[in-house]
Amino acid sequence: MTLLTGARERRVRTGEVELCVAELGDPGRPTVVLVHGYPDSKEVWSEVAARLAERFHVVAYDVRGHGRSTAPRPLRGGFTLEKLTDDFLAVADAVSPDRPVHLVGHDWGSVQGWEFTTVKRTEGRVASFTSVSGPSLDHFGHWLDRRVKRPTPRRIGQLLGQGARSWYVHAPVLPELAWRGPLGAGWPRVLERVEKVPRGDYPTSSLASDAAHGAWLYRDNVRPRLRDPRADAYAHAPVQLVTPLGDRFLSERIHDDLEQWVPQLTRRTVQAGHWIPRTRPDQLAAWITEFVTSVEDDRPRVAASGRHAERFGGQLVLVTGAGSGIGRATALAFAEAGARVVAVDRDAEAAARTAESSLRAGAPAAWAETADVSDEQAMERLAAKVGAEYGVVDVLVNNAGIGLSGSFFDTTPEDWKKVLDINLWGVIHGCRLFGGRMAERRQGGHIVNVASAAAYQPSRALPAYSTSKAAVLMLSECLRAELAGQGIGVTAVCPGFVNTAITSTAHFAGVDADEEKRLQRRTARIYGLRNYPPEKVAAAILRAVARNEAVVPVTPEARGARVLSRFAPGILRRIARVKPPV
Repeated sequence: MTLLTGARERRVRTGEVELCVAELGDPGRPTVVLVHGYPDSKEVWSEVAARLAERFHVVAYDVRGHGRSTAPRPLRGGFTLEKLTDDFLAVADAVSPDRPVHLVGHDWGSVQGWEFTTVKRTEGRVASFTSVSGPSLDHFGHWLDRRVKRPTPRRIGQLLGQGARSWYVHAPVLPELAWRGPLGAGWPRVLERVEKVPRGDYPTSSLASDAAHGAWLYRDNVRPRLRDPRADAYAHAPVQLVTPLGDRFLSERIHDDLEQWVPQLTRRTVQAGHWIPRTRPDQLAAWITEFVTSVEDDRPRVAASGRHAERFGGQLVLVTGAGSGIGRATALAFAEAGARVVAVDRDAEAAARTAESSLRAGAPAAWAETADVSDEQAMERLAAKVGAEYGVVDVLVNNAGIGLSGSFFDTTPEDWKKVLDINLWGVIHGCRLFGGRMAERRQGGHIVNVASAAAYQPSRALPAYSTSKAAVLMLSECLRAELAGQGIGVTAVCPGFVNTAITSTAHFAGVDADEEKRLQRRTARIYGLRNYPPEKVAAAILRAVARNEAVVPVTPEARGARVLSRFAPGILRRIARVKPPV
């Protein structure tokens, strides 16, 4: 019985082999064919297939010798790419005789998919191809050939790096022995611990025989193709390349030269390991849906122009304090990278302006939401609405904050409560409510908490503000440790003097209203002369998420203070005693 819930099964004959084919969704809709890799069966696609079936006719089949499909006899010579292409055409003709199909392949399913998308006899049968963690053997052969014939230190490093990842393909008898022995028995635990694949009904009980048969995919194809790669391996359909940045088996560098082979190429990257059909089904299904829809609508896909577009395209990003300053700049930077943006601010008009600007900047969708981050119930309502209407947030940026200056004894309990409610509790509410949903989904994500250089640089003039930001920094470090095992990164961003509206709205304790206005104007003027733009902080935030950095000082003074705080804290303590000019 198939694990693809609600699937309709049929048998498709191809030569001496009978393939088990499962179908979901409306056959009248565009057909998406999912091809699994090694050592899997079609059940690796169960999570992705269920999501795609809401929009498409979804087909997954067991590759010959895997799952409930029969194996060729003899095995040697029965798994060549030519015979696998025969299988694909037989399935495509059975499930979609009148229309080309959209192909998705993972691992060896992707290796096959490259063959199906580049050989002449399949031209017109493939409408699009999404490749996940599997190269074209022809492209890979040319990649190797260039590096062997024209070696440089960088190219040699790339060769050694990929060799370390794919040594297992050369083992002659070990795969069968290992998979029918301890490796097969322990594979579910390996996937859970190393790849973070949730335990459940995957992999299936046919794993040992699937892996043993699948070893012939390597033996029948790898060495012949790498020795003599085709010179005409050009894609005759649009291709979407999805590259997991944490892939232990394939280096992302092997796709460096891909544009010469693929005229219509869309690149995507995801911070995950090899088995993203199991660990990131939401993101993968969303990318497939967007790509297939653009091809079906016969409209060229407009690629996001911003930096890190490969990383953030289509992701859901929520930014608090998005009405102005760093929050607005960050929302727009993610929009330029193709993310869907939720702009949150207590000023409804400011949030709406940011959402409108995000759409103009390139966001496929953007929404404005009004909330006071210090209000727990308001944040709970916001989290419930976002979850119900937009989905689980992929990147959370807790940016909302206020400034407060004045000596400790001039700072009233009310001042302390206000600054901690917004600067600290606002971050806590965001992490708990949105980060909690990330953790429950178990598909990774990232949390950015905007702290300050004041978090590690003491000042006699900023006791309350510095305390709130120091707490945010430590909270981020603790949360990063807790969530590391779930693939959720946490970053504390610590800007120095940045030219934003926070300077003109900061509260100064212990002075009257007129003096406070004068100090606000003076501070805003000083920050204006410094003129470090919030856009640079936004760029640092995107870079930090892409690299999964822990603590990111922004501005030269913030970086300098960070170094001193670690290696010469006494200097900072002496600087902290200096009374600021009035």
